[in-house]
Amino acid sequence: MASVVLPRVMEVGPGALQKLPELLATFGCKKPLLVTDKMMVQLGYLDKVQTLLAAKGIASDVFADTVPEPTAASIQAGVDKVRAGDFDAVVALGGGSPIDSAKAIAILGKFGGVINDYRFPRQVNEAGLPIIAIPTTAGTGSEATRFTIITDEKTDEKLLCAGVGFMPVAALIDYELTLTVPPRTTADTGIDAMTHAIEAYVSKKASPYSDSQALAAMGLIGPNLRRAYHQGDDKAAREAMMLGASLAGIAFSNASVALVHGMSRPIGAFFHVPHGLSNAMLLPAVTAWSIPAAAERYADCARALGFAHMDDPTELANQKLLAELVAINTELKVPSPADFGIDKDRFFAVRHTMAEQALASGSPGNNPRVPSAEDIVTLYEQLWA
Repeated sequence: MASVVLPRVMEVGPGALQKLPELLATFGCKKPLLVTDKMMVQLGYLDKVQTLLAAKGIASDVFADTVPEPTAASIQAGVDKVRAGDFDAVVALGGGSPIDSAKAIAILGKFGGVINDYRFPRQVNEAGLPIIAIPTTAGTGSEATRFTIITDEKTDEKLLCAGVGFMPVAALIDYELTLTVPPRTTADTGIDAMTHAIEAYVSKKASPYSDSQALAAMGLIGPNLRRAYHQGDDKAAREAMMLGASLAGIAFSNASVALVHGMSRPIGAFFHVPHGLSNAMLLPAVTAWSIPAAAERYADCARALGFAHMDDPTELANQKLLAELVAINTELKVPSPADFGIDKDRFFAVRHTMAEQALASGSPGNNPRVPSAEDIVTLYEQLWA
């Protein structure tokens, strides 16, 4: 049996942003806190949203100090703002980091405590302030997931927090907001979305429902990731990537992610690597290691992504999948850990700690081939081969 959780409302397509005032009214919300980042301010998106709300007589306040890979400290001022104010909704504007920040702010602002109190395996099913998510990247799918990731900067650990309480009540999925996303971010977020779809499909928690979303996501992402990277103004490619990212978000929210994500979070926490980028670094090696336990499922992924022909036998399809994952990383200029600037000695010094943190997140347990801590250490070491 699959237990499916979705936003109550999803507005999908060009101009979806315009529905924000109407949605707030639908949910009886009159004073939202807008949670965003400095880039959204610089690009004029925040002003666009505030103007849209003001035209309908909706007063709003702003917390624009979210950071990439949010931490307990980075969201604290937003939490304080909610506790001191009389806000009745949180509107998240931006990529995965502002949306994840907004989810935590909506829960902590209402219920108090610190983010460590809400970490997995606790299921946070209490309703915080209503969250309306407006993604501006085609990547995390966070607008349609019941998860948030916040780093405890005191321990350099990324905390996975899960539960219905983190699911936005509504998502405005407007691909026009992604047309200004630069190539590096397009690549990182796009590979993140592809990883979500693949991991949801091979996850031990997969269901026919999540499979349908994951396969549809791969069918959109596979043929369009390169196009969106090379031609940022290609509206058809951007629209396909945006829809694919949201479908992948729905898929992994209802099937969970697996080993790539489990190993990715510690790299991000220790070395401040953007989440999608650390996924991209890991995806070829982890996929190669996992294929023997789910060869047919991975072959399905290769075909759905368009990397293999529909009539290719399993082994050939998986060979093509692995080759294409490496080729995409090369074409989209995904750096190795060394190229990114990570110190090898430091990486090797913490690799056992990272492996333990990866296991503690629960995600590796969903992988078709479940690793030991030593298996994860070996996979980390392969990134330097």
